[in-house]
Amino acid sequence: MRIVGAYELDDDPARVDLDVVWKHLSTGVYWGKWRDREQVEKVFKNAWRVVGAYEASSGRLVGFARAFSDTIGSAYLADVFVVDEARGAGLGKELVREMIDNGPGAEFRWMLHTADAHGLYRQFGFGDPPEGQYMERGRANGQV
Repeated sequence: MRIVGAYELDDDPARVDLDVVWKHLSTGVYWGKWRDREQVEKVFKNAWRVVGAYEASSGRLVGFARAFSDTIGSAYLADVFVVDEARGAGLGKELVREMIDNGPGAEFRWMLHTADAHGLYRQFGFGDPPEGQYMERGRANGQV
């Protein structure tokens, strides 16, 4: 656990309030609205690592990040969010830092997709893939 101002960052999955995660992913972000509750619970259960941001005074979950990994050399960062009322305190940046720099994947090659947070992730060394080294097949159903 790490203290950041009035918040605690913790990678204990037992502490995560899945009701908050489900609510935010199903209504608050563009990339999660197509998933149902069962799918959100499944990706949570199968995550390699999760990091939650909690209000220190109440223990309430106010931010979240999830990763899946081969556990050896690469990981994918997903579902990073901070609830509206906790934004502006740098929690998004601290969630990313905790996940990719302060955990067991600090030496990994990290990947992610984003439509609107390029500035955040560039601060951590994310950038466009080298020419000709990255390929992707989009979702068959056209979902983000």
